[in-house]
Amino acid sequence: MLKLVRLSPVYQKHLYDMMEEWAAEGEKIVPYSIRKYDYHDFDFYLDHLDVTEVEAEEMGLVPDVTFFALDTERDIFVGAVNIRKYLNERLMKTGGHIGDGIRPSERRKGYGTEMIGLALEECRKMGISRVLMTCDKSNIASAKSIMNNGGVLENEISVEGEEPVQRYWIEL
Repeated sequence: MLKLVRLSPVYQKHLYDMMEEWAAEGEKIVPYSIRKYDYHDFDFYLDHLDVTEVEAEEMGLVPDVTFFALDTERDIFVGAVNIRKYLNERLMKTGGHIGDGIRPSERRKGYGTEMIGLALEECRKMGISRVLMTCDKSNIASAKSIMNNGGVLENEISVEGEEPVQRYWIEL
């Protein structure tokens, strides 16, 4: 069974295992919120994982919250989601409300679809009624997970020098 949890010292080993696996694969770790600081300095990492209302205002960001997807049967993190409470101009184009990622060894097992479904429940709790999710056009697995949760493709946006991004809306 999968559930979303907030990071705490209880899950420090879970975090390390997931992040070390991702780093060993040499891939970009997503969502950005889980790679923006060095997780080896756990206390600092934990204190700076989410962007608070005050930080958002001071830094020109949006407030967000990060959850980790815990497989309760195996007691491991299979991925993470970052939920932005509202969108600024940049997020409206290519970021969306939810950023998500599944650790390499746990892909193609349906966790992406399940994790997004759980993230949408958190969005409902935050009062978000219409959720934007985006993914690179080549990321077929992510697109399927979004569509499996009711995502409707609105359009594709091309940013110079980058792969086109698909924008999906989910009505809650």
